[in-house]
Amino acid sequence: MMLKPVWIYLENGVFLEAKSFGFEGSQTGEIVFNTSMSGYQEIMSDPSYAGQFIVFTMPEIGIVGTNDDDMESKTVHASGMFVRSLNVMPSNFRSTEALPTFLKEHQSMGICDIDTRYLTKMIRDSGPKMMIASTEVSDPEKLKAMLKASPRIEEVNYIEKVGTTKPYLHTSSVWNADTQSYEKATHSLGKKVLAVDFGIKRNILNELCATGLEVEVIPHDFNADDVIKRYKNGEISGLFLSNGPGDPLILKKEAAQITKLIEAKMPIFAICLGHQLLSIAHGHPTYKLKFGQHGGNHPVKNTKTNVVEITAQNHNYNVPESVCSIAKVTHINLFDNTIEGLEYNDSPIFSVQHHPEASPGPHESKYIFQEFANRL
Repeated sequence: MMLKPVWIYLENGVFLEAKSFGFEGSQTGEIVFNTSMSGYQEIMSDPSYAGQFIVFTMPEIGIVGTNDDDMESKTVHASGMFVRSLNVMPSNFRSTEALPTFLKEHQSMGICDIDTRYLTKMIRDSGPKMMIASTEVSDPEKLKAMLKASPRIEEVNYIEKVGTTKPYLHTSSVWNADTQSYEKATHSLGKKVLAVDFGIKRNILNELCATGLEVEVIPHDFNADDVIKRYKNGEISGLFLSNGPGDPLILKKEAAQITKLIEAKMPIFAICLGHQLLSIAHGHPTYKLKFGQHGGNHPVKNTKTNVVEITAQNHNYNVPESVCSIAKVTHINLFDNTIEGLEYNDSPIFSVQHHPEASPGPHESKYIFQEFANRL
């Protein structure tokens, strides 16, 4: 496979040349690193990565190829991926397409033959950077001007781009390795919940359905009064707030609607962006971490059981310590002691920052979905 050159310019002035194996052209985004050992397709198709380039610390990427079943959404939302060594020949019985072809079809850039250790250390030491990658422009001054003219990630409302625009029922459950297919949702509990789509992952919906809940997915621009009416009429038993991309502080309309739900004492469970929006709606704004938490190997302590769970993470923003004045901390990240889970005082509301569905793994936090179902 012939690889074309690609040029990268970062806002701190770093200029690099590498090889391109995905979509060609020019693309801007925020560069972050991910320490997962597997699951590159799930990561690339996670809507939470919209507007970002992902540096994979796992040096060998591409060996398992790609397939439709491992998609977390309908398309790839990440701007692109950096890998040290690309494997262009898949070696897995489930693979239907090689990674370069997959990226080209989904219009996401692939960059290889680059020192990903250098990039990771730079991000770790000085934080995520806005960057531009181009297979068309090689002049650093032109790239610098193009990057400066592009919006920063915190200025873009990505949930308008990645979420559903119409309500729908989710009909699948968890993956069955024996049949090599997703099981059908059974709705055995006889209870329905609404899942607000800020950029929801398919396997979050699968895990909700696996508890026996009926799950109706609704758009991010939902009307809280309508939701509360349905709850009071007994049509729904609770609400789920999903993960999603971007800076939560720009989602003022969504936070205002969530405030109404809080006042109505609705049972709510939230993950990642939803967790952050709950804090904002309670009057405790989020802040940006130095380099974020992205990977499938983060230790989180459950303060109720004192058990340490290995979790999947994907976020740049976190809730502040001040939220402890109105909520109990249920989970703590042992890497940096940031808040990972909350139960709000005198309220049927709880949330976690990490991803308990963790596709492709680890699965030590999956019990949280059943905990939500048990509370309804």
